[in-house]
Amino acid sequence: MKYKKNILETVGHTPLIQLTKISKGLKPMIFVKAEFFNPGGSVKDRPAIKMIEEAEKAGLLKPGGTIIEPTSGNTGVGLAQVAAVKGYRCILVMPDKMSEEKFALIKAYGAEVVKVPTTATSSPESYNNVAQRLATEIHGAFLPNQFQNPYNPDSHYLTTGPEIWEDTDGKVTHYVAGVGTGGTLSGVAKYLKEKNPKVQIIGIDPEGSIYSGAYSKSYKVEGIGEDFLPRNVNMALIDHFERVSDRGAFETAVRLAREEGILAGGSAGAAVCGALKIAENLKETDVVVVILPDTGRAYLSKFYSEKWMKEMGFTKESPYRITLKELLAKKELSDKLISISLKSTVKEAINVMRKSGISQLPVLHNNGYVGSLSEISLMQGIFDRTIQVSDEIKKIMNKPFPELDESKEAIEAFHEFALGSPAILVLRDSKPTGLLTKIDLLDHFLEENKEFASV
Repeated sequence: MKYKKNILETVGHTPLIQLTKISKGLKPMIFVKAEFFNPGGSVKDRPAIKMIEEAEKAGLLKPGGTIIEPTSGNTGVGLAQVAAVKGYRCILVMPDKMSEEKFALIKAYGAEVVKVPTTATSSPESYNNVAQRLATEIHGAFLPNQFQNPYNPDSHYLTTGPEIWEDTDGKVTHYVAGVGTGGTLSGVAKYLKEKNPKVQIIGIDPEGSIYSGAYSKSYKVEGIGEDFLPRNVNMALIDHFERVSDRGAFETAVRLAREEGILAGGSAGAAVCGALKIAENLKETDVVVVILPDTGRAYLSKFYSEKWMKEMGFTKESPYRITLKELLAKKELSDKLISISLKSTVKEAINVMRKSGISQLPVLHNNGYVGSLSEISLMQGIFDRTIQVSDEIKKIMNKPFPELDESKEAIEAFHEFALGSPAILVLRDSKPTGLLTKIDLLDHFLEENKEFASV
């Protein structure tokens, strides 16, 4: 008779599936490794088993003990599954931004869920810190700590990496994976680099994560990206980071389902989106393997929902999909870009702002924009007595406003405003044609949202 002694023995040996429709027109072969074939529905089944088995061997987790872990969902499912088979209590701490399906799924395995606010890692209320606190308070508790536990990447070094190498007959040239705890990417990368140092390791990172950017901000895709650098992320193994927007991730995930019949999560969409960008510059002899971390069944109320996508501004019908050209046309002075010369004085700048009823001015010099001026910088300089009205504005001007083509959508402008830019220069045929400020974007959003109609 052929059978498994328990569900944990079915983890691993997930298939490689070639993409044929979504990759049309691209030269290399692109394969996805479908980790949702694991019994818990994700790649995190692998480290969940390894971390618990090693804890048992070391005496860190004993019969009747409690497993506690901060998780975005998938590691939690894997640990809940292990706990159910082995008879442990399991408490999982999760940020409240995760899908309701994930919370329900974890509870279905008999685990307990502690929901905390989605906040910075440094906050006492972050899911990492709350889990640490619970682990010290509960007798017999063990915290696997997927961010630092070496058996997280080790599980992929021992299983996922060899599977990819064997299934591609050693022909893999590019390995693409999202970067979250670092386990999946680092473990596989280590194995593949040992087999062939020329294999390129591509880390997929959401816009707003610090792995590939100098700043941290919120984003919607789950399971990848961080606002701190976990110990398990081996940056030395990563040859290139590819940044992917929320919209790019979700739209690609939907395309995977509708064109390839593969229902996967948002981080899988991000990975494929990034892989398709990379593949544009690759050869026919290249072989790309992309990790699909989990199933899309846990996201049916999110990006697979047209209502949710519209509310979040990711659909064409959404008011947030307006172009900057359309947005600029709604302004009273849309046909006139008001600027000021570098050699102008503070007094002249104030008069221009007052006469035109504007709060931001691009600074022009030699037919190019070399700086910017805002009401707040003028006010601060006058208040601090660091400038006189007769001074030239170059004494107090700021860096130039960021520039975006008029074909870009409002969400691109929002990203710039979120990073602190007070205004944006809108380009037409590479030439500035108008200026947009935060209030222009806010006014449009207020018009399009019924609940704010009275504002």
